[in-house]
Amino acid sequence: GFAAPHAQRQAAALAVAKAPAPCVTATPECTQWVTLKGGPARSPVYRTFALDVPNPAITRALVMVHGTNRNADHYFDSARAAAFLAGAIGDTVVVSPRIASADGSCRDTLAPNEVSYACGGDSWKSGGNAKSHPEISSFDFMDEIVRRLADKKTFPNLASVVIAGHSAGGQFANRYSMANKIHGTLGVAMSYVVANPSSYAWPAATRPLPVDDAVPDVAVKGWQTEDVHTKFTFGPFDAATCANYNRWPAGFDNRAAVNGYTAGMNDDQLKKQLAERPVTYLLGQVDTLPLGGFDSSCPAMAQGATRRARGEAFAKFVNDTLGAKHNIAIVPECGHNDRCMYTTDAIFPFIFPKK
Repeated sequence: GFAAPHAQRQAAALAVAKAPAPCVTATPECTQWVTLKGGPARSPVYRTFALDVPNPAITRALVMVHGTNRNADHYFDSARAAAFLAGAIGDTVVVSPRIASADGSCRDTLAPNEVSYACGGDSWKSGGNAKSHPEISSFDFMDEIVRRLADKKTFPNLASVVIAGHSAGGQFANRYSMANKIHGTLGVAMSYVVANPSSYAWPAATRPLPVDDAVPDVAVKGWQTEDVHTKFTFGPFDAATCANYNRWPAGFDNRAAVNGYTAGMNDDQLKKQLAERPVTYLLGQVDTLPLGGFDSSCPAMAQGATRRARGEAFAKFVNDTLGAKHNIAIVPECGHNDRCMYTTDAIFPFIFPKK
């Protein structure tokens, strides 16, 4: 009885001792290319450990999606800081993909064969197809990252992958959670952490009615408490005031016409996947002002007056109406700031789940 566990502990300790040190700077030395659709198309990631070198010490993965500025280096630093503070830097591989763009007003410097995604709008945040390679979507990029992580030849002891994002990256995580085609197929647990997005893909044409916690003046003062606001009532939205309020990616309408990744899925499948998959919504206590690229378009405003109110209402709707069991957490004293949101102790269980 004793010898076997002792031997297992020794073997585990030896594996950790032999494991490579994490790569901890947002420099070229910590980057790696991910080949897409068989190549030569490719996109880069920052990562703390190589995605192609066997590493039995790794038990978890955190994939952190950047915001609208496509600053993957900054988000790599934030995620890596979280891993360090959580005591998870040695057994978690942290990955931050760069969804680059040299399209329109975006001027990212691209390497040969690097995929260029759409610059403005919601395309890359919701699985849209790349500008340079229309057969590749931003969700295909994430799928390939997760496949790499789930490869037992590289990470034989990896048990969980968390897909997280903040702001525009939170929009990505929200849509990817309901739409991706690999959840439950790779032998690893997948979960999603959606922080402070400006909008969500609503699974119904209803929206929060402007009463109780959804009254704009009440929502703006929502920062006064760390408690989750739950007094929301949902009903029909007057499309005459915003004709596109329910179009993808704010809702499900017109989705197949603009999103190749999900074109073969029907709305019921997306709703089912949204409800069944484990999602946590992180909302900054004081993210109640129109700062940091706040989306004030009419489809976004139809979801609520502030980012915090939008998240509280969406979480209540999917839990109460679709029967989801999603988590929601208000992160104390944080505004629209990814580093504050993801380096707060209380949220570590969501991004570094226990083995």
